Amino acid sequence: MSSDTPTAATPPAHARLELDRFLPYRLSVLSNRVSQAIATAYGERFGIGITEWRVIAVLGLQPGLSANQVAERTAMDKVAVSRAVAKLLERDLLQRDTHGDDRRRSVLELSEAGYKVYDEVVPLAQGFERDLLSVLDEDERAMLDRLLTKLSKKYVV
Repeated sequence: MSSDTPTAATPPAHARLELDRFLPYRLSVLSNRVSQAIATAYGERFGIGITEWRVIAVLGLQPGLSANQVAERTAMDKVAVSRAVAKLLERDLLQRDTHGDDRRRSVLELSEAGYKVYDEVVPLAQGFERDLLSVLDEDERAMLDRLLTKLSKKYVV
Protein backbone atom coordinates (compact mmCIF):
# COMPACT_ATOMS: atom_id res chain seq x y z
CA MET A 1 0.00 0.00 0.00
CA SER A 2 1.52 3.33 -1.01
CA SER A 3 1.77 6.27 1.34
CA ASP A 4 -0.58 8.24 -0.98
CA THR A 5 -3.44 5.77 -0.47
CA PRO A 6 -5.99 7.12 2.00
CA THR A 7 -6.82 5.00 5.03
CA ALA A 8 -9.93 4.95 7.19
CA ALA A 9 -8.23 7.37 9.57
CA THR A 10 -7.12 9.77 6.81
CA PRO A 11 -9.83 10.62 4.29
CA PRO A 12 -8.72 11.67 0.81
CA ALA A 13 -8.33 15.37 0.08
CA HIS A 14 -11.67 16.66 -1.18
CA ALA A 15 -13.77 19.75 -0.75
CA ARG A 16 -14.71 20.06 2.91
CA LEU A 17 -18.11 21.04 4.28
CA GLU A 18 -18.14 21.95 7.96
CA LEU A 19 -21.67 20.79 8.75
CA ASP A 20 -21.66 22.32 12.22
CA ARG A 21 -21.20 25.73 10.56
CA PHE A 22 -23.36 25.12 7.44
CA LEU A 23 -26.62 27.06 7.86
CA PRO A 24 -28.95 24.75 5.87
CA TYR A 25 -27.75 21.77 7.90
CA ARG A 26 -28.07 23.63 11.19
CA LEU A 27 -31.60 24.82 10.35
CA SER A 28 -32.61 21.30 9.35
CA VAL A 29 -31.22 19.73 12.52
CA LEU A 30 -32.87 22.36 14.73
CA SER A 31 -36.18 21.97 12.90
CA ASN A 32 -36.03 18.18 13.23
CA ARG A 33 -35.21 18.34 16.95
CA VAL A 34 -37.97 20.84 17.73
CA SER A 35 -40.52 18.98 15.59
CA GLN A 36 -39.61 15.69 17.25
CA ALA A 37 -39.91 17.18 20.75
CA ILE A 38 -43.38 18.53 19.99
CA ALA A 39 -44.34 15.31 18.19
CA THR A 40 -43.55 13.30 21.29
CA ALA A 41 -46.15 15.31 23.22
CA TYR A 42 -48.98 15.08 20.69
CA GLY A 43 -47.98 11.71 19.27
CA GLU A 44 -48.45 9.90 22.55
CA ARG A 45 -51.72 11.69 23.24
CA PHE A 46 -53.35 11.60 19.81
CA GLY A 47 -51.45 8.99 17.81
CA ILE A 48 -50.46 11.38 15.03
CA GLY A 49 -47.05 12.04 13.53
CA ILE A 50 -45.30 15.19 12.39
CA THR A 51 -46.74 15.13 8.86
CA GLU A 52 -50.28 14.52 10.11
CA TRP A 53 -49.94 17.36 12.61
CA ARG A 54 -48.71 19.76 9.92
CA VAL A 55 -51.71 18.89 7.74
CA ILE A 56 -54.03 19.48 10.71
CA ALA A 57 -52.27 22.75 11.58
CA VAL A 58 -52.58 24.13 8.05
CA LEU A 59 -56.22 23.10 7.64
CA GLY A 60 -57.05 24.42 11.10
CA LEU A 61 -56.17 27.89 9.83
CA GLN A 62 -57.06 27.47 6.16
CA PRO A 63 -59.89 24.98 5.62
CA GLY A 64 -60.83 24.14 2.06
CA LEU A 65 -57.37 23.50 0.64
CA SER A 66 -56.51 20.59 -1.61
CA ALA A 67 -53.82 18.10 -0.60
CA ASN A 68 -51.53 19.69 -3.21
CA GLN A 69 -52.09 23.12 -1.70
CA VAL A 70 -51.24 21.74 1.76
CA ALA A 71 -48.04 20.27 0.32
CA GLU A 72 -47.12 23.60 -1.27
CA ARG A 73 -47.90 25.58 1.90
CA THR A 74 -45.77 23.28 4.08
CA ALA A 75 -43.04 22.52 1.53
CA MET A 76 -43.61 18.84 2.27
CA ASP A 77 -43.46 16.02 -0.25
CA LYS A 78 -46.82 15.48 -2.02
CA VAL A 79 -46.68 11.73 -1.42
CA ALA A 80 -46.09 12.24 2.31
CA VAL A 81 -49.00 14.69 2.49
CA SER A 82 -51.22 12.28 0.55
CA ARG A 83 -50.41 9.48 3.00
CA ALA A 84 -51.06 11.77 5.97
CA VAL A 85 -54.38 12.88 4.49
CA ALA A 86 -55.40 9.24 3.95
CA LYS A 87 -54.58 8.41 7.60
CA LEU A 88 -56.47 11.44 8.87
CA LEU A 89 -59.50 10.65 6.69
CA GLU A 90 -59.44 7.06 7.95
CA ARG A 91 -59.47 8.32 11.55
CA ASP A 92 -62.26 10.80 10.76
CA LEU A 93 -60.07 13.78 11.66
CA LEU A 94 -60.54 15.23 8.15
CA GLN A 95 -63.43 15.59 5.76
CA ARG A 96 -63.03 15.59 1.99
CA ASP A 97 -65.47 17.34 -0.30
CA THR A 98 -65.51 18.33 -3.94
CA HIS A 99 -64.70 21.89 -4.88
CA GLY A 100 -67.83 23.66 -6.09
CA ASP A 101 -68.40 22.97 -9.77
CA ASP A 102 -65.09 21.15 -10.29
CA ARG A 103 -65.89 17.55 -9.25
CA ARG A 104 -62.29 16.53 -10.04
CA ARG A 105 -60.81 18.74 -7.32
CA SER A 106 -61.30 17.75 -3.71
CA VAL A 107 -60.86 20.05 -0.76
CA LEU A 108 -60.12 19.16 2.82
CA GLU A 109 -61.19 20.49 6.16
CA LEU A 110 -60.98 19.32 9.70
CA SER A 111 -63.87 17.34 11.11
CA GLU A 112 -65.23 18.08 14.56
CA ALA A 113 -62.82 15.46 15.95
CA GLY A 114 -59.99 17.07 13.94
CA TYR A 115 -60.73 20.47 15.45
CA LYS A 116 -60.70 18.88 18.91
CA VAL A 117 -57.16 17.62 18.26
CA TYR A 118 -56.17 20.99 16.76
CA ASP A 119 -57.54 22.90 19.76
CA GLU A 120 -55.59 20.71 22.18
CA VAL A 121 -52.30 20.60 20.25
CA VAL A 122 -52.07 24.33 19.45
CA PRO A 123 -51.43 25.34 23.09
CA LEU A 124 -48.82 22.55 23.38
CA ALA A 125 -47.06 23.79 20.25
CA GLN A 126 -47.20 27.39 21.45
CA GLY A 127 -45.71 26.30 24.79
CA PHE A 128 -42.83 24.60 22.96
CA GLU A 129 -42.29 27.77 20.95
CA ARG A 130 -42.23 29.89 24.11
CA ASP A 131 -39.74 27.51 25.70
CA LEU A 132 -37.52 27.49 22.60
CA LEU A 133 -37.53 31.29 22.38
CA SER A 134 -36.99 31.75 26.12
CA VAL A 135 -33.22 31.64 25.59
CA LEU A 136 -33.47 34.81 23.48
CA ASP A 137 -34.22 38.30 24.75
CA GLU A 138 -36.95 40.43 23.16
CA ASP A 139 -34.59 42.11 20.67
CA GLU A 140 -33.11 38.76 19.62
CA ARG A 141 -36.59 37.28 19.10
CA ALA A 142 -37.55 40.25 16.91
CA MET A 143 -34.32 39.95 14.95
CA LEU A 144 -34.78 36.20 14.50
CA ASP A 145 -38.27 36.81 13.15
CA ARG A 146 -36.98 39.42 10.69
CA LEU A 147 -34.11 37.19 9.56
CA LEU A 148 -36.32 34.12 9.06
CA THR A 149 -38.82 36.23 7.11
CA LYS A 150 -36.04 37.60 4.93
CA LEU A 151 -34.47 34.20 4.29
CA SER A 152 -37.89 32.63 3.61
CA LYS A 153 -38.61 35.15 0.86
CA LYS A 154 -35.56 33.87 -1.02
CA TYR A 155 -37.23 30.50 -1.62
CA VAL A 156 -40.89 31.37 -2.05
CA VAL A 157 -42.37 29.24 -4.81
